[in-house]
Amino acid sequence: MKNQHNFAVFLMAIACALPILFTVLYLSVLPANPRNVANRDFIVYWATGRQLARHGNPYDPAALNKIEHDAGFPGRASFYMRNAPWALPLALPLGYLKPVVAALPWSLLILGLLVASVRIVWKLLGSPGNHLEWLGYCFPPALFCVILGQTSIFLLFGLALFLRFHKNRPFAAGAALWLCTLKPHLFLPFALVLLAWIVVTRSYRILAGGIAAMIAGNLVTAWIDPAAWRQYAHYMHTSGIAREFTANLGDLLRDSIHPAWEWLAFVPAILGCAWALVWFWPRRHGWDWIEHGSLLMLVSLVVAPFGWIFDQSLAIPAVLFAVSRAPSRSALSTLALLYIAIEIQLVSHFPLASAAYLWPAPACLAWYLFARASSHREIVLPIPASSSPLDNSSH
Repeated sequence: MKNQHNFAVFLMAIACALPILFTVLYLSVLPANPRNVANRDFIVYWATGRQLARHGNPYDPAALNKIEHDAGFPGRASFYMRNAPWALPLALPLGYLKPVVAALPWSLLILGLLVASVRIVWKLLGSPGNHLEWLGYCFPPALFCVILGQTSIFLLFGLALFLRFHKNRPFAAGAALWLCTLKPHLFLPFALVLLAWIVVTRSYRILAGGIAAMIAGNLVTAWIDPAAWRQYAHYMHTSGIAREFTANLGDLLRDSIHPAWEWLAFVPAILGCAWALVWFWPRRHGWDWIEHGSLLMLVSLVVAPFGWIFDQSLAIPAVLFAVSRAPSRSALSTLALLYIAIEIQLVSHFPLASAAYLWPAPACLAWYLFARASSHREIVLPIPASSSPLDNSSH
C-alpha cells in the first residue's frame, strides 16, 4: 500500500510539474520574442481589437491579414475571431496596445481566471486538505489555453461562478453564464438540462440574469461596432469554417459520411441532448449542479459539434469533483498518466486540427466514470503537505 501511495504521488508530481515548468518558461520569454507573440491564437484577438480601435470591420479578411502579418504572423491566410459578436468587447482593449505589450497581460489574465476558477470550485467541494486541487491548476489543456492566449478559460470562469452562485444569488449566476455563451456549442446538453431545471425549479431569476447579461453585452457590442452582426453573418456565410475539421466526434462523423453535409456534425450533440433529458428527469427534484452537472459537462464536451483541445478546460470542475470524493489510488495514478499523455502530445507538434486529439474528451469521461465507481472513503489517498504536487514540482 505504501508503494502504491508513493507511486501515485510521484506520478501526480510529474504530471503537475511538467506543465507548470513549461508554462512559466514560455511566459517568461514571451515579451522578448515577437515571433512567439504572433504565432499563437492571441494574435487573432489582438488583430480584431486593432480593427475595432480603428473603427474597421473586425471580420474583414484583407485588413486582418495585413494586421496579423505586419505583427509577424507566419501563416498564409488571415484568421478571424470566431466567437459571436458579443465577445468583441473583450478584444477591443488589446487593440490599443502593441502585440508584444498586450500579450503577457492577456495570458496572465487568463491564468488568473484559471486560478480563481479552481479555487471557487475547490471551496465548493469543501476544500479537502489533500492538495489535489493542483490537478485543476495543472490541467494540461487549461495551461495550453494560457500559452495560446485562447478564451476557453473565460468559459470555465463563468461555469465556476454559476456553480458558486446558483443557490444563493441566482441573478448573478445567470449573468455569469454570459461567459459560457462565448462558445455556446460546447454546452448543448448542459444548456438544455439547465433550461429544463429552471422550469422545474422555477429558478427564473437565473434566466433573467442570463438575458440581462446578453442584452448588456449586445448593447456594448452595438456601441463599439453597430454593423457587427451583419459583418459576422457575412463572415459565417463566406468563410467556410463550418466545413473545417476539428478533433471531435461530430466532425469525424461528417467527414466520414459526407463532408458537404454540415448538419451531420450535430448528430452526436442531438443524441447527447436526448440522453441528457432522459438522465435528468428522474433526478430533477434532487439535482445537484456540482455532482450531476459534472457528468453532464463531460458528455457535452464529447458530443460538441466542433471544438479544440484547449476547450477541454471545461472538464476541470468534473475532475476536481471526482478527486475530492476519494477515488482509488489506481484512479489517481490513471489520471496522472492521462495528464502526462496529453502533455506529451501537446509538445509533439501535432496540428491542432489533427484527429490525434480526438481521444482526450472521451478519455476524461471514461476516467471520471472509473473514478466515481472506485470512490471509497477508506482508500482515500492522503497526501501530506510535504508531498504535495506543488512541493515536488519545486525540486
